[in-house]
Amino acid sequence: MQFIKKTNIDFLAKRKIALIISGFLILAGFVTMIAKGGPDYSIDFLGGTEIHVRFNSEIKINKIRDALNQVGYGTAEIKNFGNERDVLIRVEKQQESSEVSDAILSTLTTEFPQNTPTLLSVDAVGPKIGSELRTQSILAVFFALLLILIYVWLRFEFVFGIGAIVALFHDVLFTLGVFSVLGLEISLSVLAAFFTIVGYSLNDTIVVFDRIRENLKSRRRDDFFTVINVSINQSLSRTVITSLTTFVVVLVLYTNGGEVLHNFSFALLVGVVVGTYSSVFIATPVVAEWGYRQAQAAAKSARKSRK
Repeated sequence: MQFIKKTNIDFLAKRKIALIISGFLILAGFVTMIAKGGPDYSIDFLGGTEIHVRFNSEIKINKIRDALNQVGYGTAEIKNFGNERDVLIRVEKQQESSEVSDAILSTLTTEFPQNTPTLLSVDAVGPKIGSELRTQSILAVFFALLLILIYVWLRFEFVFGIGAIVALFHDVLFTLGVFSVLGLEISLSVLAAFFTIVGYSLNDTIVVFDRIRENLKSRRRDDFFTVINVSINQSLSRTVITSLTTFVVVLVLYTNGGEVLHNFSFALLVGVVVGTYSSVFIATPVVAEWGYRQAQAAAKSARKSRK
């Protein structure tokens, strides 16, 4: 099925504009993270106690904070969770989770007798575990990218591996920057979304690289840039169909999956878009620039040898 037929778009001519836009957006994310002192980690990585309570009716966050301030939890993170009745309270104090939840629930029950809260769940993570999770997550991403580089290098060439890795770094940093700008938390589920983005983006990039490899053999008379542009155009229909169908599914998950899956599905939404974009405007331009410079060096060497 050809959703888009016989396109002849010069994608590589727009590579510098694309790189400038990507660089600016990633830089904005980095500036935001630096200003905040790092990403907005969830309790999974920071350690502490997370309490989910449900009130009988709507309640203002500032009233809850005033009540908790009386028992020393005024600095806790408090926010609505899905609706105005459900409230998520996160405390970084490292005590027994039962002590924290009992103290908070008792205080809220006393302060709001006409709007009694019900304890739905309590999650606790120690500071050491949170620190270990952060370290292991960074190592997991690093080794995943290293293995991907080796795989693409063996299947294609080293330059293709570099192009794929640059695109994957771009996708992860871009999504991380979006989360930082919007103030969204990085949790274990979001980390899983990052790995999903890496897999999706790599799959799309491999499809384009496969077509480039085929065309390099069948179109030997064409220059490298022409081969790459033709390859991207030939893969465009498949890329658009795959991206649209994936995007629709993830969008449904985002709108109907509930608060628990909100950040996870949002990361996937961003990842599907940026992963498709990077396959065309990041991975292939890296390969094209590398090939162009190698061709120039070879031509220069040939001219010297003839003299």
